[in-house]
Amino acid sequence: MPNEPSLWISTHLAEKIRAHGAETYPHECCGALLGRDRDGIDLGAYEGAMGPRPKLVREVLGLFPLINRRDDSPRNRFSVTAEDVRSAEKAAGEQKIEVVGWYHSHPDHPARPSQYDRDHAWPWYSYIIVSVQGGAPQDMTSWRLNDDREEFSPEGIEIRHRAAV
Repeated sequence: MPNEPSLWISTHLAEKIRAHGAETYPHECCGALLGRDRDGIDLGAYEGAMGPRPKLVREVLGLFPLINRRDDSPRNRFSVTAEDVRSAEKAAGEQKIEVVGWYHSHPDHPARPSQYDRDHAWPWYSYIIVSVQGGAPQDMTSWRLNDDREEFSPEGIEIRHRAAV
């Protein structure tokens, strides 16, 4: 698909998400993804003589770690407050970027969205999930909730040595 969404994140930021998941184990961690949407070039895909094809890219340029506010079941749920969201948006605005998504961990579960995740997600945002098995970070995936809110679609993650300019 020519306009398939993709998420770019630096190795450093990906490792910070993994570390946050390990630090909070056996509870879920959570935080905001700060960045921007941009047009990228898919250098590995060619359409005949057309050359590289454009693709939509979401670039994560920073993280805003949050405290899991869930008291009753922090091992398999997370929640944030409206104030947390405002703080993340303020931090992004100060860097002239925006909140482009959210991340959280799944302790001892796969890096796939749960029904709870779907019920509490918003379309447009990226949702990174890192699986943490026995305290050790494992798979990391990203998802976007479809506009009809019926299901998530996987979003490709490209881990880069550094952010694009």
